[in-house]
Amino acid sequence: GSVFGDTSGIIFRISPAISLSAVVCAMMVLPFGNLKAVISFEGDFIFFSYILALGKFFSIIGALDTGSSFEGMGANRETFFSMLIEPAFFILLATFAMFTGHTSFSDIFAGFHISSDHFILIYSILAVYIIIQIAVVENSRVPVDDPKTHLELTMIHEVMILDNSGFDKALIHIGSYLKFAVFGTLLYNVVVPAGINTILQIALFFSIQFVFALTIGLVESFRARNKMNKNPKFILTISAVAWIAFVLILIMTNKLT
Repeated sequence: GSVFGDTSGIIFRISPAISLSAVVCAMMVLPFGNLKAVISFEGDFIFFSYILALGKFFSIIGALDTGSSFEGMGANRETFFSMLIEPAFFILLATFAMFTGHTSFSDIFAGFHISSDHFILIYSILAVYIIIQIAVVENSRVPVDDPKTHLELTMIHEVMILDNSGFDKALIHIGSYLKFAVFGTLLYNVVVPAGINTILQIALFFSIQFVFALTIGLVESFRARNKMNKNPKFILTISAVAWIAFVLILIMTNKLT
C-alpha cells in the first residue's frame, strides 16, 4: 500500500492517477503509421500539449501539497524549465502545420516525413534533434536533471516524488515511461512514411524507440549534468534552434514575403 504524511491532502493522493491518465489521453491523439489516431480533430496538437501540461500541473501541486521544502523546490524548477521549453514545441508544430496545411497530428504526419523533398528533409533532421532535446527536458534526463542522483538539492523530478510510495509511485513511474515513449512516437512519425507495410512499420517503430532510448542512455553515460543555473540557457538554446529553423524554412519556401 501507500503511505501518506499528516500534512498531505487529497491533491497529493489523486495527482499520480491524474498524471498517468493525462499521458494516456495524450497517446490517443498520436497516429501510428497507416492508422489514424484514436482521437483526431483539427488543432489536436494543442490538446496534446495541454493535456500533458495538465498532468504536469497535478504532479506539481501534488508535490506542493506535501508541505515539504524539498518537493516545493523541485516543483518550482519543473515549472520554470517546462515554461522555457514550451516555445520550442509550439514552433516545431507550427512548422509542421505550415508544411502540410493541417493542424491535426493524423493529417500532419500523413504528409510529413523524411523524403526526397529537400525542404522536408532538412527540417525533418532539425525536427528529430529538437524533439530529442524537448524529450530530455520534459522527462528530466541528463544534462538537465540526473534521476539517479542521491542529492536532493540537485534533483528536479525525483525530489517531487520523495513522499510517494507503493502503488502511487508505480503510477508515477509508469507515466514517466509512457511519456518517454510518446516522444519516441513523435520521432517515429517524423521519420517513417505512412504508406509502407504494417509489419515493417511495427518493426521500425520498436527499432526507433530502441535507438531513441539508447541515444539518451549514451548521453547520460558520457555527459555530466549541467549546473542548475546553466539549464535555462541550455533550454532557451533549443527554442532558439527551433525558431531559426522555422525562419529558415519560411525563407526557403518563399513564405516570408
